[in-house]
This record gives sequence, structure tokens and C-alpha cells, in this order.
Amino acid sequence: MLSRRGSAAIIALVATPAIAQLDRPTMSLSQSWEFRRGGNVDPANAMRADGTWQQVSVPHTWNRVGYYIPSPESHLNRETNIDKYQGVGWYRVTFTPPSSFNGHQAWLQFDAASRTAEVWLNGQRLGQHRGGFSRFRLDATPAMRVGQPNTLLVKVDNSQPDVGSSTADVLPLAGDFFVHGGLYRPVSLIGTDAVHIDMLDDGGSGIYAVTRAITPGNAQVDVRVRVRNDHARKQAATANVRLLDADGKMVASATRRVALDAKGMAELTQTLAVTNPHLWNGVADPYLHRLVVEIASASGAVLDRVEQPFGIREMRADPAQGFILNGKPVRLHGVGYHQDREGKGWAVSAADIEQDFAIMREMGVNTIRLTHYQHGQVIHDLADRYGMILWDEIPLVSRWTLGDETVASPALRDNARQQLRELIRQNANHASVFSWGIANEVDFGKSIPIFISTNKDAPAPDPLPLLQELKTLAKAEDPSRATALATCCEGRLLGNADVPVTAAAADLGGANRYFGWYYGNPEDLGPHLDAIRAERPAQPLSVTEYGAGGALTIHTDNPLGGKVDQRGRNQPEEFESYIHERAWATLASKPYLWATWLWNSFDFATTVRREGDANDVNTKGLVTYDRAIRKDAYYFYKANWTQTPTVHINGRRYVDRAYATTDIRVYSNATRTELEVNGRVIGALDACPEKICVWPKVVLAAGTNQIIVRGRFADGTHQDSVQWQLAPEAVRTVRIDSGALVAAPIPGKRFGSDNFFDGGTVGDINAYSGYGPRPAAKVVAGTAQGAVAETYREGRFGYRVPLPNGRYTVDLTFVEPSLAAGARQFDVTANGKRVVAGLDIAAAAGGPLKALTRRIAVQVTDGTLDLRFVPVRGDAIVSAIEITP
Repeated sequence: MLSRRGSAAIIALVATPAIAQLDRPTMSLSQSWEFRRGGNVDPANAMRADGTWQQVSVPHTWNRVGYYIPSPESHLNRETNIDKYQGVGWYRVTFTPPSSFNGHQAWLQFDAASRTAEVWLNGQRLGQHRGGFSRFRLDATPAMRVGQPNTLLVKVDNSQPDVGSSTADVLPLAGDFFVHGGLYRPVSLIGTDAVHIDMLDDGGSGIYAVTRAITPGNAQVDVRVRVRNDHARKQAATANVRLLDADGKMVASATRRVALDAKGMAELTQTLAVTNPHLWNGVADPYLHRLVVEIASASGAVLDRVEQPFGIREMRADPAQGFILNGKPVRLHGVGYHQDREGKGWAVSAADIEQDFAIMREMGVNTIRLTHYQHGQVIHDLADRYGMILWDEIPLVSRWTLGDETVASPALRDNARQQLRELIRQNANHASVFSWGIANEVDFGKSIPIFISTNKDAPAPDPLPLLQELKTLAKAEDPSRATALATCCEGRLLGNADVPVTAAAADLGGANRYFGWYYGNPEDLGPHLDAIRAERPAQPLSVTEYGAGGALTIHTDNPLGGKVDQRGRNQPEEFESYIHERAWATLASKPYLWATWLWNSFDFATTVRREGDANDVNTKGLVTYDRAIRKDAYYFYKANWTQTPTVHINGRRYVDRAYATTDIRVYSNATRTELEVNGRVIGALDACPEKICVWPKVVLAAGTNQIIVRGRFADGTHQDSVQWQLAPEAVRTVRIDSGALVAAPIPGKRFGSDNFFDGGTVGDINAYSGYGPRPAAKVVAGTAQGAVAETYREGRFGYRVPLPNGRYTVDLTFVEPSLAAGARQFDVTANGKRVVAGLDIAAAAGGPLKALTRRIAVQVTDGTLDLRFVPVRGDAIVSAIEITP
């Protein structure tokens, strides 16, 4: 709870008067702003015309970051209009406060300014704020002139923190997201009486309500109110607190008198007893009361009034049962959420946020992790109204020191405490907020050098002292809520470097885990989570991030056909779907998890990625940066998380198909789902497991193929359809890029990615770990198909390739990655007949990295060509298979 500050208060019970109406005069400052980049501005002559200012409206950011490479004409962000400038920006506006502000204290309210702000009014410096995500207020009363033009000047600075920089002590110091600059949330002028509910309470409302207890038929709500007196003399006042139901009926009230010292502040606590309370019950019943607090003079005149929604509820996390809401377990499943979008950056409108929220709700989300910083009031209000559970957090991300520092500087510790205090005080009354996140991924240790000091031989900075300090502060500010943090690296997931175990520094555990993407295999996730639980059985555990990148214009014929390039271009949409399918199968089977959040709801801007089909965009979102396209994986969750009739054909954007035979995969929550291809019913499936319906080895025709899927639901039939194209040549010609997740483009030939295989493992002569600089590319000699020859499948394996009956020529391309002659020998059989005997690639080609081709003739009589690669010494290997009539 808040520590008491200011003058002592004399409190006594008094009678409760009737409700009186009073509105604080408010003026939106959204229009007629001017902006200029960099330089210096004289606050005493802020409106001097010099031709360097441009007209803008607020919210505003000057940054435009991240773009998709294909079809630039269809996007707001393009390579030609990107703006990554980080530094100083100036804003100015002239406004005239109306007469309603006469006799009032005046407060300038900034809902956010990134990442630091300094403010002058009529040449007088009002103050500064250091932190780019929280609301702050400044007392404008001494400088403001009612009924006359006033000049407001604001200097903002989003410089990247570095040793000696203007933002060196302002979080975040790092992070896989771009920190936009500007006045990117609303600015307003607010008036109050000199006696008012505190406006200088770290951006909070000055009112703190908490459900202290719920028993059968009763609830106890404690309400703390901070009352400030800006008069030069003592004042007597009355604080009236009422709780109204949704119909406006009063269900509880309390009143106290308070004596306020001159220029003083008093904090008083009152308890409301609610009989037969209607509880806020998440998405099932997000019932909200209205909490009304009035401050009245000794004569009964209302001086100030604040009204806000309030939900009566009880939340906790249990290490065995998961999340408990009002005594009942609730499975929480949701998304992480960044606040930017294409074309607007962080300067989004309330309507933009409402659209995002609606997209998330449609998918079946019931919880949102607000990452990796404090979000605004709009998303919190929506969560209250619709029953979403929120994880709020501060921007302590990845690092907390600069240069050779091994501990956080005093100034940075102060800033972390400030941002946590602001987060809590501004959002404590939201029924939707469950936990206060104190850090994200501060357990890298030395596994990623960019996040440690410049002295690589020094010990890695220890995050635990700062984490403990923040946990203590959070508990002092709000004992009713749990602290939480998200870890990345426990278990040496990113290498052999020692990493600090930070999970126990918070009440609740959160694991960011990317099995099958950055490391390991998807099936490793379950045992890993079980091991964490065994290590800390008393701590509730959640999964705070999981997922994969998904590029809409990059595709694979088989997500198991090769290794994903998690730091590069080959990130097909189908692989993203595969990772989510496998991860959710594991997560859904772990009832002890108190929540799971996939990463991420929407693609978002960063400056550390050149991946998939985008630059400076993290494409792990299930919806595109511009909100125009929901990716396939979005519908996987919609089918699993909602009762809304959902039927969705996967791979719909993979239009130009490489193979005539393909599996057709559909997400459907129908009781019965039927597939039709080119007017012919292929078959129907009932109640598909995990809502995934698969029809294997469906044959496509040359030209346009019409794919229709129909789902049977209680309200009738719902359907989805796509059109795929198949080149006539692909009907009888198959070219397989072995070991490739995404087939390499070869002029004059169409390869598909690795498919139709069984057994073996995949490799790439230019394999990249994903961290550090890429090694110099190795080149395969002796072939014009070098990109195809670079990948391979090796071991004991085979291919069962579906083909029309007939005679075919098979060209097999082999490349020895590294072994000398004699180290690898193998046979190849076709339909049981040995066609290549004792092949030693290095001996036959003259050494490693030299392509070798063997051509064989085969006869297909049963619709399948069965190729077997049989080791004699070492592993068999192949880089490409070309089958032509």
C-alpha cells in the first residue's frame, strides 16, 4: 500500500449526503501542434517562425519503422519512407483555456511521451518526466492564463541509451522492439478545485480500491483516497465514497471528514461492505460496478469528484490447479501484445486499440500479456469491460547495465522504481489486472554477448539485487497482487554459458520458451516444463512466450523437410502453424500452468531483424502489422479456443504449387468436415483431433484447382474455399530440394521443398546457429544449381514419391559436405532394385563441396516410386532428386 505522506488527518464518521454531480473542466490538446526534429528551441521565444516546423496532431510520432518487402505499393511502410531517427524532437502549440478554468488548479496531463519529456508553459519550465510509457501530470496553475493564448513547448528525446547519453538511465536499455519517439498518447488540460483528489500521485487517480475479502453473501472493499489541499490555509473537507451497481443503484457507501493542512495532503481509508455482491467473473460475466468518490467542503459543496469502474473479484494462481478466479479454476490462454501498427507506429488511436482487442477476442483470447512496457488506459478499460485477465509489466528487458557496469546504476534503479510505481498506481483499480511484471528475460547471462558489459572477461551482471528491490516495492505498493517475471534461459537453452536463475525473484513464474524455433524440438517443451515445476513445486508456472516467425509469401511443402532459418529469410507460414500446433498440444495437457501467452498477437516493429519477407519486423504475430491478414495459425486457435463455427484451409497463400500430390490441412471445430476438390468429394472427417483435419495425398490437376471445405454446425453449414494453381509440367515431373524447408529458386526449373521422405536428418553446408555473424558462404562447385545442392538429407532414409504409372528418368544430385574419400559409402535402390552401388561421393567427385549427378531409369507401376538410400559406411546422403518422364 502507499506510504502516508503529507499532513496528518483528523478523520471521523459523518452522515452520507446525496450524490452531487461535478465535472472537472477538461480541454483536449490534440490539434494545431507543430513539430520539429533536433536542434535547440528558446522556451522564451517558442513560437518564433523559422520554417523548420511542420503541422501535426497528437497523438504523434515521427518514426516509421518496419516494412514488408513484397508488394510495397500495397503497404503504408516502404523502404523509401522508413524513419528510424532516435533523438530530440520538439512540439509546440498555442491554446486558450476557456472561462470554465477560472478559479481552478490547472494540470497538464500527458498520457505518454517517449522516452523523456521536458515541458515549458509560457516560457516557464514546469518539469520533466523520464520514462516513455506512463502518464504524468504537471501543475500548470502558476504559468497558465485563462482566456488568453498560452504557449506550450515540449522537448522529447527517444535516443538509444548508451554510456553518457541523455537516456542512459531510462528503461528499456535493450529489447526486440523499437522505441518510438513523440507525444504518442493524448495530451490534455484538466482543472480541479484547490481541494481535490490528488493529481500528483505518479499519474494515478489518487484512489485505490481493493477487494479485501469475499464470503458467501458479502464482500469487503477497502478504498484509500489521497486528498490534497493547495490552499495557503487549512481546509475541512468530507470524503464520500459510494459503490453503484450497473443500474446506478447504490450498494455500499462510507463517509469521513478530514482536516487538511495548508499545502498538505492526507490519505484516508474506508471500508465498503457489499451484500450479495455481483462479482466480476472474467469473460463469463465481466460485471462492473461504479466507484464514486466525492470531496465536499464543510458546507457540503462538492469540490471534486472522480468516478471509475470497479470489479469485485478474487484472483490467485495455484501451483497445481492453475489460475483461480472467484474460487473456480479458469484456463487462461492468450497472446502477447505490442502497441504499434504499420503506418502509425505507437501513435495509435482508441479505435485502433479497440480493433486490435476485437481481433484478439475473435480468436478466443481470455488473457493478454501487455508487453514489454506499460500500456495505456484504453486497453485496460477494454479488458475490464470484456473480462480479459492482464499481465502488466515494466520495460526492464534483457539488460540493466551499460559499458563495464556489473550492477545497475543508482539513477537506473531509481528509474525502474519510478516506472513500477507509476504502473501500479495508474492501473491498480482495474479488475482485469492480475500481476505486476518486474522484468523480461534478464537471465541471458553471457549466452548472448550483446547484453553484457564491454569487458567480456568480467562476470555477467547480476540481476537479482534489482529484481528483489522491485519485488519489495511492488508488494509495498500493492500487497493484493502477485509479482511476476518472464525468463528465457534457465537450463542453458542458448548454449553452455552459465545463466542466473531469476524465476524465484518473483511470486509467479513465466517461461519464454521457443522449442523447435531457436533451439531443440517441439516435443522437448513438455519435459522442460515438468522439470521447471519439479525444481520449484511451490511456485505457479506460466508460459509467457512461444511461437515462430511466419512470412505470408514464403511457403513449404512439408514443415519437417528442413531446418528453419530462425534469423534469416526462410520462415514459411506453414512452419509457424506447425510450431503452434505442436506447442498447444503440449500446453493444453498441462493443467498446472496458470496461463499461456503465445508470441505474438500482431507483427511489430524492431530494428534487429532481417527475417522472412520483412525488414525490421518481428513476424511472429498471428496477424500482420497492418491488421489486414490473419495468418493460418490464427484460425488454429480460433477453432480451439472458441465455439464460433470455424473452417479454414491452411496454406491458402501457397497458390502456385510445386507438387501434384499434397496433403490438405484444415482447421475446423465442426462436428463433421467435408473436403471437395474440383467438384469431387474427397471425404469427410468427424470431430478432428485438436481441430486439425488432414486429407493426405490429394491429387491436384493441371491448371486451376478449386478447394472447398464444409463444416457441419448446429446452425448449419459453414465453408471455406481457395484456388491453387499447378503447372502442367508438375503433373508428371517432380523435383525435390532435399533437406530444404523452402525450395531454392532455380531458373528454368521448379523445385519443391523436401517432401515424401521417411527417416534421415537434414543438413545445410551453410548452416547458421542464429547468433553472431554468419560465416562466409561455402560454394558447391560443378553445378548450376548451387542453392539446391547446399542442403541435404542424410542417414538411412527413403522417398516414396507419388507418380502416374510410366517410365521416368531420375537425376540424383550428391554433394559431400566435409568427409574425405572412403569415409562415406552407400547404395541407392529404386522399387527394390539397386541402381547405385557403393557410392563414395568424395572419391567420385574429387573431394568435398563438388556436385556429382547419377542418372537412372525407372518404371512406376503402382503409383509410387520408392527410393531407398542405404548406408554401407557412414551415412547415405542426397541433395536433390529430379524425376522427369
